Amino acid sequence: MPRELQVRVIQDPSRGFTTLPDAVTQGPDITVSLDVLGEDRLRARLYGPAVPSLYGTEHRVDLAVRPAEVRAAAARVCRMWKEVLVDHRPLTPDGRPLPDEPETPYASLVDLRSRPVDELATLLEELALVGSELLYGTLLGGSDPRIDRFRGYLTEALARGEGLRIRFDSDLHLPWPMVCLVPEDLPPGTGLSSTTSPLSALFGRFLGHRHQIEQTGGAYPWLSGLREAPDVPAVSLNHDTRVDRAGRTRAADVAALLAKGTRFVERSTWRELVSALARSDLCEQVMYFWCHGRFASDGPQPPSLVLSLTDQKSIDAYTIRDRRRRFGADHPFQPFVLLNACYAGLPEGSADARFLSRAFVDAGARGVLGPQIEIPQVFAAEYALEFLTRYLDGTQTAGSIALDVARYFADHLHNPLGLAYALHHGMDTRLERSSGARSDADQEVAV
Repeated sequence: MPRELQVRVIQDPSRGFTTLPDAVTQGPDITVSLDVLGEDRLRARLYGPAVPSLYGTEHRVDLAVRPAEVRAAAARVCRMWKEVLVDHRPLTPDGRPLPDEPETPYASLVDLRSRPVDELATLLEELALVGSELLYGTLLGGSDPRIDRFRGYLTEALARGEGLRIRFDSDLHLPWPMVCLVPEDLPPGTGLSSTTSPLSALFGRFLGHRHQIEQTGGAYPWLSGLREAPDVPAVSLNHDTRVDRAGRTRAADVAALLAKGTRFVERSTWRELVSALARSDLCEQVMYFWCHGRFASDGPQPPSLVLSLTDQKSIDAYTIRDRRRRFGADHPFQPFVLLNACYAGLPEGSADARFLSRAFVDAGARGVLGPQIEIPQVFAAEYALEFLTRYLDGTQTAGSIALDVARYFADHLHNPLGLAYALHHGMDTRLERSSGARSDADQEVAV
């Protein structure tokens, strides 16, 4: 007669078949996917532990907007940040520039606490309006009750708390940190009240001020596991030495920070960069770019983002792809990349290799951070100093740092430009050091 045997497992070499070849991290609290289904269809999906469930499955709906319309609205948001905020010129009632003031204070100052609160609040209200209209008027607009229900679940998830880890996964990239909730969607007590300043209430509506955000796209961008953490991280500064030659920004402080306690490499020409990218043993934990960005057209093709160093030779997505593709997945190239150049976080509307950040990720980068607008140089240097100081410490992830830095500039300096930076992949990326290396972190390293 068969009977059940009592079994006690004392060894589990397979670990229950649960370990994958790569590091397995905790999933995000909220995932929003926008699936482009041809030229005319766009499907939205919403799921995650912070999302109210519906019959135990994901929320899904076909939207009443074409992908091209969403891209156009997203581009308008970025343009409005440049026109409304960066280019703002305070004028007297008769239309003349104010005496004894910077012509464009929001482009030349980092600390905006000296600006009139009413002036800044008016500008933020306009940016909040275009940010909320992108989400509710364009992307989730329409009278379809299914879209209305999806919109309600998404809003509830985004407004419920702060500090959530949110992934927007799609080849249709939007400036999510600059997207806004509307005041009536926020929980009671978090909007404008007698004890809340107008600026605090406005900043609290932007997703980039509320949550950690990463934008992803594509499947399995990294087919190889993480490499062993080095004793001393390798860091590179790739820059145009002509940018701010007069020293009006803190770019020199950023360079000194990168060189402290690292294996530091400085590059300033196209040849130096492509020679490094062509090496199969290229292994850097941080790549920092301080240079100009612009859009260039290849005949009738849509314009693509191009960077340039001191020699002004074009560096685009193909520059990265052409030199890294032959190495496959088995290589040590896994940097976190900070592209501190104008428009570096802004996709050009296509999801192919023309997208520079995507090219870095496909080549092995664990995350790419860059501005989505034409960012003022003085602010760009300050942002890099704040972000890299935290990242090189190795105790925080890139997602938490991006949130902290955006809040630092907004809450302490009244400057919203930290919300203009977008993180492509890398929300959980952190600068790893081997055990015992931290005690030597503050020493100079000869290379």
